[in-house]
Amino acid sequence: MSSAAELAPYEAILALAELELELAGRGDVAGLTELAGRWEELTSGLAGAPPPGAGRLLERASLIGERARIELIRLRDGLLVEHAGAVRAKRAADGYGRELQRLPRLDFSA
Repeated sequence: MSSAAELAPYEAILALAELELELAGRGDVAGLTELAGRWEELTSGLAGAPPPGAGRLLERASLIGERARIELIRLRDGLLVEHAGAVRAKRAADGYGRELQRLPRLDFSA
């Protein structure tokens, strides 16, 4: 049986995965960016073979990580749709703007 101290780094990995899922679900890109180096910190000091009991923690962290990845894909897709809409709106506005610039003409025949 593993001691609590042996499992602590693996519990921290699970907690980080849960936090990433929460941030991804909220669309908090800034919060996710702040966590960028945290994975390296948590995994750099791990032993080659995890202690007994860590497997279930790692498996759960992996599943949560996959859910976070799916949330990030959804977030990215939503942002791309919004961007495409903004581009279309800008093109339309630019088109109307050109029409407005051509309107002021003087009729010298009057």
